[in-house]
Amino acid sequence: MNNTAPSFRYTLIAMAAMLTLASGCAVGPAYQLPSTPQPSAYKETASQAEKVAAGWTAAAPADTLERGPWWQLFGDPLLDQMADSIEVSNQNVAAAVANYAQARALVEQQRASLFPSATLNGSANRSGGGGDTPTGNQYRANIGGSWEPDVWGKLRAGTNNAKASMQASAAELAAARLSAQGELATNYFSLRQTDAQKALLDATTEGYARVLQITQNRFDAGIAAKSDLLQAQTQLANARIDQVTLGRQRATLEHAIAVLLGKAASDFTLPPAPWKVVVPDVPTGVPSTLLQRRPDIAAAERRVAAANEQIGVARSAYFPSLNLTGAFGYGSSSTGGLFNASNNLWSLGLSAAQTLFDAGATKARVSGAEAQRDAAIAQYRQTVLSAFADVENQLAATRALAQQQDLRKIASEAADQVEAQMLNRYRAGQVGYSDVVTAQNTALAARRALVQSQADRQTTAVALIQSLGGGWHAASE
Repeated sequence: MNNTAPSFRYTLIAMAAMLTLASGCAVGPAYQLPSTPQPSAYKETASQAEKVAAGWTAAAPADTLERGPWWQLFGDPLLDQMADSIEVSNQNVAAAVANYAQARALVEQQRASLFPSATLNGSANRSGGGGDTPTGNQYRANIGGSWEPDVWGKLRAGTNNAKASMQASAAELAAARLSAQGELATNYFSLRQTDAQKALLDATTEGYARVLQITQNRFDAGIAAKSDLLQAQTQLANARIDQVTLGRQRATLEHAIAVLLGKAASDFTLPPAPWKVVVPDVPTGVPSTLLQRRPDIAAAERRVAAANEQIGVARSAYFPSLNLTGAFGYGSSSTGGLFNASNNLWSLGLSAAQTLFDAGATKARVSGAEAQRDAAIAQYRQTVLSAFADVENQLAATRALAQQQDLRKIASEAADQVEAQMLNRYRAGQVGYSDVVTAQNTALAARRALVQSQADRQTTAVALIQSLGGGWHAASE
């Protein structure tokens, strides 16, 4: 037998081992987390003690931490039931799940490029010609393989790029869930507020109808002027118009909730129910580490990491690409002796390719990758700044709305007393009906404003929880 094959095989194996050791070289830049502003405390916290408790730590996305069913803080079983179904029913979440699955598949695909590939081939040919050209058969069967050693780290950089993109996709999935859950809670509380407003208007309309009857009786008796009767009729009609408007608003909110739950609006009904005005005590001194858990920040940071790896992929074009190939098989003119030792065929090869001139195309690709990374860094920093602003805005709104609700309650109670007094004085003939209308309109506006402030506090609590990245756990847990 020919000894060339074993010696060449050993030579190629040794060469492959050296290439594997050399594959520790990497041409991409080492990844560093971009710096961002690091305030020591939230400015809009209610007290200095809370500001101290809200100390800042260096950013390190922890979006994979369990957030918990934060919507349960509002104590509404129906909301709990609907929020739990978001995971499997909401189509935006379903699309994000599919995108994440696709990103995972791309990671596996990219990782496979680090390993050799093998193929099995077989062929059978019969050839001949005119004259004295003999007719013959040729059979072949062989197994071959190829491998591109990752000498310059290009393949690893591509794998890391895909992995970072997958992690960004996972964060975007978490963001889609949080967004859908927050929108569901906001729409649900708005719908319950609409129910409360309608109940308030129903009671008010009944009162206006009674006043209209009183005014009609006084007009019939010649005590009240025609203008009093017309004012009473106008007031009752306007209140009924508001009832119709609230009905339209409620239908729109109900349809929006149906879409969030992945249901057809025609098949979904949410009957009126008592409104549980529960405003959870979201700690304004929540540690700033919770800001790290915002999925949009995590996604932006992972995009920076992916862009950083892309620079290494672009730089690898400056270096030669290597490829190892090998094959072993058999060839014969008959199937009977195809696999005899004398009919074996083998081949081993090493190839290298280097671009000598490309008019600056490689340099341009590297510059483009670096610019893409810089853009991702700027977007990451902007996301962090926006996140801080979101938290500060919601903290300020939380404090202001709590104060407003107390003041609106006082205003509503006072307006109710004025309304009752004016109505009694009108019956006694001490004031004109226009004074009664003014008092009634003021009282109704104050009642509705109080209901609105209660809903605003709930929706602001939802927004604050979202701005903090979802739920939270105390440090002792």
